[in-house]
Amino acid sequence: MPTAASDTQSTAAFGEGFVLKVFAVFAAMAVLSALISIGGRYVGGSIALGGHSEDQTLREIVIGNNVLVVQSNAIRFESERRDGVAAGLHLYLKWPEMKGYRADLRDDFNNVGGARNILFLTFEPRMMSRDMSGRLEPIYRSLVRTPGRAGPAGLTFYDFIEKSGYMDEMLVVGPEAPGSGTFTARCLTGAAAEQSLAGCERDIFVGDDLALVYRFPSSLLADWRRIDAAIMAFSKATIRTGP
Repeated sequence: MPTAASDTQSTAAFGEGFVLKVFAVFAAMAVLSALISIGGRYVGGSIALGGHSEDQTLREIVIGNNVLVVQSNAIRFESERRDGVAAGLHLYLKWPEMKGYRADLRDDFNNVGGARNILFLTFEPRMMSRDMSGRLEPIYRSLVRTPGRAGPAGLTFYDFIEKSGYMDEMLVVGPEAPGSGTFTARCLTGAAAEQSLAGCERDIFVGDDLALVYRFPSSLLADWRRIDAAIMAFSKATIRTGP
């Protein structure tokens, strides 16, 4: 995520110690943003893959204290379709079936005809103390313009201030999502959004010290409740150890 500085009025009340902590968080987020930018903003105009697979063999992947059990055809990269210890795991699933690649879903996974109904999931160790919902009040609220504008299905869209570093994105906030706090996501805007297969991003904490980052097409925002619930259910079924 890009480096950002809160404006003077929004940070003065928090005290010097809090401001220093916020800047430290943003520094770490900047590193993550650079990595995301190198790989393509929220998945670009094509799905970069090592080859699709219809293999439904269950793989057991160990990340930290967690064992994830998932079918090979749901694993995005060929190099990760193996049992054993891994630093992270990248998946892709057809919405709303929440299934991996199959021959009858070939056009969806290959974006034929502009179809945008693939969800991208990444399981990785936590790198921050709060997930995106937890960062809403202490960080994002001071970086957006208010009031926001109404979106579909109870969502509110907020534009970021110029100094935030998120000028080609908007903040999407909804009512509290069961089990995962107030729904909070960032979505690309403008030309970047038009080119992206999955222009919205949200992260939640799952398992034992794991972060689950999931990306989805902005055209599915109206269905955010079902998507968030499906992601939570999928993570619980996938992670066989840990809380």
